[in-house]
Amino acid sequence: MTTHPIDQDIQKVRLLPAVRAIVIPPCPESLLRLQAILAAPELDAGAIDQLASSDVAMAAALIRQANSPLYALAQPVQTVGMALTVLGLRPAVELLSAFITRHALQVRSPLLEHFWESSQRRAIACEHIGRQLYSFDPGLGYSFGLFCHVGMPVLVKAVRGYASTVTEALARQDRTFTQTENANHRTDHAVVGAIVARTWHLTGDVAQAIWLHHDFSCLQEGQFSPTVRHLVALGLLAEYLVHHHEGLEPSREWRQHGEACMASLDVTHDELNHWVDDLFPAFEAVRF
Repeated sequence: MTTHPIDQDIQKVRLLPAVRAIVIPPCPESLLRLQAILAAPELDAGAIDQLASSDVAMAAALIRQANSPLYALAQPVQTVGMALTVLGLRPAVELLSAFITRHALQVRSPLLEHFWESSQRRAIACEHIGRQLYSFDPGLGYSFGLFCHVGMPVLVKAVRGYASTVTEALARQDRTFTQTENANHRTDHAVVGAIVARTWHLTGDVAQAIWLHHDFSCLQEGQFSPTVRHLVALGLLAEYLVHHHEGLEPSREWRQHGEACMASLDVTHDELNHWVDDLFPAFEAVRF
């Protein structure tokens, strides 16, 4: 892992008592294997097949996705190899990444009942938006979208009373979500999520964008790379698209910062409305 400015920030906060007490789960072995496959010059279908087939639940997730209405197959697939042919290697890798992450951070809480479905939809939306941008790796968008709120299940498990804090933070209008978290626990899900991202070997830019994803002042600050600023902006657009699909009202952050995020990415309202329709089948196919 190369040194990145976010690593200095992480080192500092890890010394704080409130953060030091939080146990960050180690990177799952299966995710390390998946990252090694991704790091190769070309994706190896055999290696992906072998990894997915090593776990019955992972194999079932791929096969279930291939047999979803999104692909409208005349005959259902029955093997991982057939599923990879239907899905494509890159989408299969992303599905496996979401599956592994969810099961490594599984927490029983009503608060997180639909957390992972929304996370995968956000990842899909981030990747889709990323594909519309020049000189941008849409795979970074997927990773950012998937891990954006990953600090929440870690905090639910590690910090007493955090679930109540989330309920309070969603209700309050006088301060931001992360301000309520910090008032109650002296840290927040954005910071913890960035720590998880680096612990799990995600790139520094993705980790920094997770750290900043509620701080939209970064869009105007040249100290952050264009990739980080793009990720923060497309993250709010993706949240808007997911909320629209799930029948939720636009968030307060969208009302306050949506236009700025659209402007920073040079996205129009017509494009955003078009993506609502484009992403509907993929959003509907998300099932855990």
